[in-house]
Amino acid sequence: MSAEGRLERARSLYDRAVFDGEAGVLEVADRELDAVEAGLALARGRIMHARFFEDGNEDPREPALFERAVELYRTLGDLRGEGESLFWVGIFHQVVRGDHETAVPIFERSHELAARAGDKLTMSYALRHLGTAEHAAGRLETARERLEESARLRRELGFLPGVAANMVGLIYIAAAEGRRDDALALAEEAAALAEATGAMNIARQIEEARTRV
Repeated sequence: MSAEGRLERARSLYDRAVFDGEAGVLEVADRELDAVEAGLALARGRIMHARFFEDGNEDPREPALFERAVELYRTLGDLRGEGESLFWVGIFHQVVRGDHETAVPIFERSHELAARAGDKLTMSYALRHLGTAEHAAGRLETARERLEESARLRRELGFLPGVAANMVGLIYIAAAEGRRDDALALAEEAAALAEATGAMNIARQIEEARTRV
């Protein structure tokens, strides 16, 4: 149900409680509003995270919003929402704080919940950032496996800009493993995907990776 639909239902439940004297409907209204609040918290936190890429400044409200979304989705029993929100908690620690140690178990839990909910997109994101942590720790083979599995899920979903983004990491890994020809081949394929999907930021990352091979 859309946020607008949930708000309308909450208004209707108010009328039923106040005018008709129906018992128990306010608890249902609370759940509808919790779902709206959870979605809004997650969306607002993501916008704040995007601003981090623009100015490099941490917004202290960002983790609180993601954690609130986790709390609400958990209370609602929404595994998909909880898994996605947990992923963003992990992103804050890994990307904004540079804290892989804190982020990794959060990503693992996010992946577990997403798998149970059948949410392949969140699974792909969690695997991508688990791969990033493995790469940072120098465990190249495991990093490659995580990124390749993430890319497989993204191809399955038709999320081609995400595939190209994963290939940036795979280029660096191939180069670090001494597989220069593989790295250059990955760069060619990734550049074609990025161009075809209009992912210009990813295209720039690919070109930078190519120059370092």
